[in-house]
Amino acid sequence: MLKLFTLLVAAGIASPALANDTLAEVKTGGLIFAQSDNVSMAQEDLFISASEVRVDYVFENSSDKDVESLVAFPMPDITGQVDNNSAISDYDSDNFLHFSTLQDGSPITAKLQQRVVSLGIDVTDEFAKQGIPVLPYSQKTTEALAKLPETIRKDWIVRGLVYPMGAGDAAGVDLVPLWTLRSTYWWRTTFPARKKVSVAHRYKPAVGGTVAISFLEGGEPKGERFEEYSRKYCLDGDFVRVAQQRAREAEAGGANYTESWISYVLSTGANWAGPIKRFQLTIDKGKPGSLISFCGSNVQKIGPTTFRMTSEDFDPTKDFDILILNPPETAQ
Repeated sequence: MLKLFTLLVAAGIASPALANDTLAEVKTGGLIFAQSDNVSMAQEDLFISASEVRVDYVFENSSDKDVESLVAFPMPDITGQVDNNSAISDYDSDNFLHFSTLQDGSPITAKLQQRVVSLGIDVTDEFAKQGIPVLPYSQKTTEALAKLPETIRKDWIVRGLVYPMGAGDAAGVDLVPLWTLRSTYWWRTTFPARKKVSVAHRYKPAVGGTVAISFLEGGEPKGERFEEYSRKYCLDGDFVRVAQQRAREAEAGGANYTESWISYVLSTGANWAGPIKRFQLTIDKGKPGSLISFCGSNVQKIGPTTFRMTSEDFDPTKDFDILILNPPETAQ
């Protein structure tokens, strides 16, 4: 379950409303994903851990003509929240995930598109006008929000872009970001006719989480959050029972297990011609004492902390999410 790449084509014509059609262009609102009829993904090897994501592809152009295109790599959304426990390697850098890419062994300089969305509405231009950095958890963002004019501050609170930590919406009250940042790395490239092209990415994932196990209600596997986790991470009975035991130990005076969430945009892999001929996913949970849950099939444990899934003619239909329960530092 994973795939991230998508093909885009620069078109100098007006685009109709997009449903399942394949037209795409670089518009004022940003990149629009398209589909390729000629370039397929022959192979994908994906490695995911809390500290690094490595993706290695082999693409093949089956046509008799070179395919010139825009290639895009969309990152998982980063959404601000009141109780933030998000781990990002470099909050104040544009390339905050330290993303890098190679094509046939040569470095590619990817451009970064960032859009700010709140309640389904793109508010990127408003942020630019007010000089507000777009990364929710940046110190520069916190400082810039503190300088917002009073009228803008009140308006953004009412619209759900920010939340006032304190009494009322008066100046001086800290504003917590609630918007969602959508980031996409993209570059122009050529897929030569009847040839294969290798592409490799490396980056540090934005790992979200909590300071305790949050999907149990009164220590029991029930409630909306548990149902959400069950769907998203495919929780099984053994995982839930161990989580309950760890939660009881914490209530009895022990240290809390913490949650880590890692997401990967896999579904865009379906935009290439045909299924992924050979797909391999390797996941590292980090610590031997950690618990891990994700939706997968034919998964094998290949090491003390690593798991692997392989598939032929893999058709990615949805994105991929991982839940890790981390033991206290004293119980690694």
